[in-house]
Amino acid sequence: MVFRRTFKSRRLYLRMKFLDRHGRHDKSFCYRYFRWVLSFSLSLYFFSSYLISSSSTTSSLHKATVSISRTSSVSRALFETNTTDLQQPRSQNPVLSRGLFNDLKVYIYDLPPEYNSDWLANDRCSNHLFAAEVAIHKALLSSDLRTVDPWEAHFFFVPVYVSCNFSSENGFPAIGQARPLLASAVRLISSKLPFWNRSGGADHVFVASHDYGACFHAMEDEAIADGIPEFLKRSIMLQTFGVRYRHPCQEVENVLIPPYVSPESIQSTLKRMPENVKRDIWVFFRGKMEAHPKNVSGHFYSRRVRTVMWQKYHRNRKFYLKRHRYDKYQSEIVRSVFCLCPLGWAPWSPRLVESVVLGCVPVIIADGIRFPFPDVVRWSQISLTVAEKDVGKKLGRILEHVAATNLSDIQRNLWDPVNRRALLYNNEIDVGDATWQVLHELSKKLDRSYRISRLLSQ
Repeated sequence: MVFRRTFKSRRLYLRMKFLDRHGRHDKSFCYRYFRWVLSFSLSLYFFSSYLISSSSTTSSLHKATVSISRTSSVSRALFETNTTDLQQPRSQNPVLSRGLFNDLKVYIYDLPPEYNSDWLANDRCSNHLFAAEVAIHKALLSSDLRTVDPWEAHFFFVPVYVSCNFSSENGFPAIGQARPLLASAVRLISSKLPFWNRSGGADHVFVASHDYGACFHAMEDEAIADGIPEFLKRSIMLQTFGVRYRHPCQEVENVLIPPYVSPESIQSTLKRMPENVKRDIWVFFRGKMEAHPKNVSGHFYSRRVRTVMWQKYHRNRKFYLKRHRYDKYQSEIVRSVFCLCPLGWAPWSPRLVESVVLGCVPVIIADGIRFPFPDVVRWSQISLTVAEKDVGKKLGRILEHVAATNLSDIQRNLWDPVNRRALLYNNEIDVGDATWQVLHELSKKLDRSYRISRLLSQ
């Protein structure tokens, strides 16, 4: 890429100089032949010069990097690239390295293990619905858009796993460690390297994969009261929380991402029960449904939507509603025509992803919800939206009406593999997958990069 731009610019310069001397209207054969010979000869000269200079530049850059690491007080844990990471195979997909991402480069801080990898001792950390923070980090490490030279980076990814201990086995949220852990990480990177301070964190990227995203709290009123931490207000948040109306927890530069669903679990389910299996369940939901809606600390879970669902429809034979956990409940989704996706504490739910990738029409009951990657996933064509107030009286009639009119069209749109690809994270980035979509969204925010801002100002 560097050679192509260098070569074109030099050739254009020579051509302009030549034309300036001889005029544009001399079309003689001798002139054209002489110009071709001259251009070809000079091209060979510049190409050989480039190969020689490229080799020497690489060598000098390596020496300069070593010199920086020796003369500064940069922490080895932060600046030097982990040997294991370098040995990981890089993605060879040419689409990732071409101009689609505007030559985007991302530097990943190599933080001490207490900020991330130590948490992986618990298997739930990399598999539960908040595990996007782990999946994105892992995929970026092996991406060919990653750079190990921070001076050439456009964005800086800060891999702090704040959601690994988000939900204990009893289901009660516990995220009190998030703010101090993030604050500690920012103090570390800002004291050891210059990149946070020079932009105020504007080109730094964090993942907030839990209920209320950048507010780092599970309960909405507490999340709003606490607000977004002051030190993160200029950064970019990759968060699952998003609504179409103004909300304090999304008043930060953000990219909306899907919650994590294991691609291995999806593949396993489809292997056991292919998509063309008979869908003998008309309306499906399995999950927490409070008969008495008052829950933690006086909060009303799901704004009573799930309670109304249960009270109104659990005796209806067309509705397959279950309140207890079942490890293989994805096999029930594959058998279902409509999958109810009501809000929980927050509007979003992993059921959005599971329903789409397993071919069940998602029925979204979460007023004002904003969806991830709407330019790619055509949500209005693959799902239904039902207002929260209409669940008790109109839900059944709405589904009957859709079944009698355009259900086949919705299902046909749902089968588009683009949808499944965009909502799932892979260990290594695949074209069109969830991490690929994140990078594509970041490439639209290059104006926040300190490096780009400096070039524009010059």
